[in-house]
Formats: sequence, structure tokens, C-alpha cells
Amino acid sequence: MPLSWTFPYPSQRMPVFARNVVATSQPLAAQAGLQMLARGGNAVDAALAAAITLTVVEPTSNGIGSDAFASIWDGKELHGLNGSGRAPRAWSHTRFSSRNGMPKLGWDTVTVPGAVDAWVCLSRRFGKLPFTDLFEAAIRYATDGFIVSPITAAKWSAAPKLYKDFPDFGKAFLPGGRSPLAGELFRPQGTADTLKIIAETGGESFYRGPLAEKITACAAVAGGAMTREDLAEHRSEWVKTLSQDWQDVTLHELPPNGQGLNVLIALGILKHLDISQYPIDSAENLHLQIEAMKIAFAISMPQIADPTWMTVKPATLLDPSFLEEKARAIRMDRALLPAQSIPPDGGTVYLTAADQTGMMVSYIQSNYHGFGSGIVIPGTGISLQNRGLGFTLEEGHPNCVAGGKRPYHTIIPGFVMKGGSPLMSFGVMGAHMQAQGHVQMMIRIIAGGQNPQAAADAPRWYLTEDSHLALEPGFGSAVRAELKSRGHRLAPETPTSVFGGAQLIYRLPGGYCAASDPRKDGQPVGF
Repeated sequence: MPLSWTFPYPSQRMPVFARNVVATSQPLAAQAGLQMLARGGNAVDAALAAAITLTVVEPTSNGIGSDAFASIWDGKELHGLNGSGRAPRAWSHTRFSSRNGMPKLGWDTVTVPGAVDAWVCLSRRFGKLPFTDLFEAAIRYATDGFIVSPITAAKWSAAPKLYKDFPDFGKAFLPGGRSPLAGELFRPQGTADTLKIIAETGGESFYRGPLAEKITACAAVAGGAMTREDLAEHRSEWVKTLSQDWQDVTLHELPPNGQGLNVLIALGILKHLDISQYPIDSAENLHLQIEAMKIAFAISMPQIADPTWMTVKPATLLDPSFLEEKARAIRMDRALLPAQSIPPDGGTVYLTAADQTGMMVSYIQSNYHGFGSGIVIPGTGISLQNRGLGFTLEEGHPNCVAGGKRPYHTIIPGFVMKGGSPLMSFGVMGAHMQAQGHVQMMIRIIAGGQNPQAAADAPRWYLTEDSHLALEPGFGSAVRAELKSRGHRLAPETPTSVFGGAQLIYRLPGGYCAASDPRKDGQPVGF
């Protein structure tokens, strides 16, 4: 379906049309990527410069201690990179057996951070510019400070209460004992020196050098299990994508331990339902999306884990006859299926970049919950993720916590191909909103013909952790009433932050259309 260039929803944004583009959730990071393209770098250089800068200017969602995933079209082939880290070898079910669930904060949530190694791997394999060049903007903002943007400031405001028991966090991110306000200058302490060391050593210091020693020494003092061996053994993994043909395109997602399977299962179910017959914002269209997503979560949540521990192969869950059978269970007049229990949400940054040679990058980086675990390595600016929360304590579950194992991950970079050529790189940050957001972007753009900015502007639905349905105000009272009449349990008023933030690049005959979500501080940029 050809795209419509009308903009039916309230928005503060217009898309950018150019031959070289970057879109992400923070303007300074987007511009850092664009500077690499202007210097003669490629889309990978741009994506990495943006990602590294985001660790400084949007610390509320990611940091140097994050994980990362990426899909890269190099002009000939689509590549996937799993940059997530493993649990410390000393972790076991016994370590956590006195708890009702995995902890949310502290060292017992910290898995090996993978983002730094992901930067190195991507740069070495695909980058054109020297690795050190990619850090210039980030080091400048870490040295001179940056002015905090409004949505980032709003998220930051929750940190004093959440991390009150972590003094090193307060020293690093709460100057004067409070979070910075929008429009205030913030200068992170120690971050510039850390980024310089990472740049100069090609990441080696972080995993096998002085920075690694600081991380593990901090863990030892506080009773954490992370060791030098855990860091030194970390390796990112190149992986093949999983895919689902849908209408006249193919959506690619990375395989587990990420949740991309949720999207592919939902679209595989929708293949057997004529969703295009219903208007894009109608209750009927939404009902089918929501029911398919519920089934996808119910199928996948008992299964997705580190692939080494999975007992069911992803291909089995994507079997067309299996998904057709699931589609037959959906009734148009009634919401019959509860969602599988969904863990609480977190914070993430997503970015995408494309260049005039045809290279496109879909990249995502995350601490999980806001600043992550609350652990900050003194004097370094390194905030460590809390991805260990992604494990379960259910014995026998493929995702049950164990040493050396990667946890279930929510962050997923999406990539769409058409006729063997790249069409769109996109993502919708926001933990379990991500799979739901990917489905909604596919419906709006591929089935509904909406342009990427209109799709990003449009109101969204969201299945909450307790199986309620949250709807943004833009759907209106009539749609809400119709969904409620079909048995959907509508959630009370829900904050905008729950509905995530999309960034998209869509390939045009002579270049690209880049779009950025108005729910975030960011922007698309290009030339």
C-alpha cells in the first residue's frame, strides 16, 4: 500500500527527508550521529556516535553499563548482533531462594554490561571512521556539561526516592541532593575520563583492564558476585534474524533471549485475520491487534530465554499451522483471552541511522529500569543495568536464573525487508511496550499506509502487567466504549511514558523518511 502523506494526529513534529539520516530520542545524540555522516562516516559510525552520546545526555534510560542489540543492513545482507551480558558465574537459584522474585536494585540485579563490547564489534566490522572519533561528542558533553531536556528531566525526578539507599548514585547523578531540572546544566563526574579510556583501549579496559578492576572491586566490597573472569569472558554474539512474512513485506527480529518472537507470533496470527477490512483506528482493528498480542505473550512468556536453555525452538512457535489455529480462537465480539503475566516496565533508548550508500542500522540500548540497578562505580560515571530482573525464580522454567546465562530481554530492534531490499528500520522503546509497539507500527504503516511520522504520532494501546488495556486519549470515548463492551478491561488514566517512543527510518526511491516520536525529547535529522 502506498504511504499517505497526511498527518491526522496532533503532533509537534514533521519527518525529515534526506539521503543521510539519524533518528533518536535526544537531539544532541541525533546530531552527534549526523556529524559522523557529514565527516564521511557511514550509518554504523552514526549509530554508534549517537549511542555513545546517549549514555551521557539521556542517563535516565541507558548508560555505559547497559546492554545493546542491533540489526544492520550492510548493502548486501542483514546482520544481527546480540550485545547482552550474562549473569555472574556465582549466581544460582540457591542464591535467591529466600526471595519471592528477583531483586529490582543492587548488585544482585547486575549482569555483565554488553554495550561497550557491542560498540567495539560494530565499529570493527562495519565502521569507516576511527573508533576514537565516535566518542567526541559524548566526551565534550561529559566534560563541559549539557542542558537537560524536559522529558529526561521528568524521568530523572523519580531517582532521588528510588535510589535513596545508594550514596554513590547520589554523588554521580543528584548534585546537591536533587535531580536536575529541565534547562539546567548537568556535568557528570568521571564520565569523560571513562569514555576516553574506553575509546583509547578499544573497550579493553572495561572488560580486562583498570575499569574492570574498579567494577569488580566495588562488587567485592558490597557483596556482589561479579568477578574479573565474568567481565573478561564476555563476548557479543553475531546472530541470524528470525522473520515473519506479512502482507508484501518481511519483518525481521532478533532471536531470543530478546522478545522479538512476540511480534512475529502476533503478526503470524494476524496473517489469518483480515484486519485491513477495518479502519485503522476502529475498535475492530484494535481488538484484533490486542487479542493477537495477548496470545503471543501467552505462548512466548513460558518459553523465551537464553537459547541454550530453551526447550522449544523458535521455529516451532512460528509454525504457520500452529498460528492459524491460534487465530481461529479469536472472537470479534468478545475479548476471551487474558494476557500472560507481564513483568514491570523499564527505560530504554532506541536509535536508527541510514546513509546514502544504502546501509541502515536499527539499534537499541538499555539499563532496563531507568538508571538501572542503582550501582554506580565511584568516580567513573558508570551506572550498571539491572537486567538480572529479567530472570525468573520458577524452577524448571527456561529463564530460571543461573550463572553464565543471559536473561530474558525486552529490548528489540525491528527491521523490515521488501523484495530482498531494506524498507524500514524502526523500534519503539519502552520494555514490554516494544513488542506491542512493533505490531502497531506494522499495522499502521504496512497495512494502513500511514507515513512513519503519522504512525509515531498516533495514539497507542498497551497491555499492562495486570492484563488491563491502557488506551491513549486520542482514541476517543466511542472506541473505548466499544472495546469495553467486548470485554476488554480498561485501565484507569495512564501516564504517557507507558506508551513508549518510536524512531523510524523508511526507505524512499531517492533517500529516506526519518521520523521521531513526540513522546520523547528527540528528533530526526539529516542532509
